[in-house]
Amino acid sequence: MARGGVRADAREPERTGAPARGRRRRDRRGRGMRSPLYPAGAPASRTRAERFDAVVLEALEPIEDRWGAELEDLDVAVDDVPDVSDSAPDDDGVVGDGDIPLARLVPAGLDRRGAPTRARIVLYRRPLEARALDGEDLADLLHDVLVEQVADYLGVEPDTIDDEDDQA
Repeated sequence: MARGGVRADAREPERTGAPARGRRRRDRRGRGMRSPLYPAGAPASRTRAERFDAVVLEALEPIEDRWGAELEDLDVAVDDVPDVSDSAPDDDGVVGDGDIPLARLVPAGLDRRGAPTRARIVLYRRPLEARALDGEDLADLLHDVLVEQVADYLGVEPDTIDDEDDQA
């Protein structure tokens, strides 16, 4: 016998034909299954991406309220980081900070398979979050970026979008 009165061969997993990997469980040491730290409905349980999406919707709401009819054919998407695989990216419709794009306006057109696509604004979450000091700063930055992108899409000056938004 080994120390503590446990046979040395008792520590080895039983071989019943099933691989030992499938036998691992999270209920280690008999203390029960792990549970989430926060209830599913609590704001703290949301991921950064989910919180960012909520801030985007809040920043977009006043613009859509005023320009909803003109923006029906425009989609807004969120991507984590910009795709840098393009050898010579087209700078039209890009709002950036130096060499890092924060958002891009993708015009309507055809995809690789020839199917028609709608125009869309792509917001890059990680660069935007990195430039914001806090949640309020992020909301202001998102509003400014969305105003610039919507103005570019509609072919008007950003002040036109922002002035109309402030008056509403």
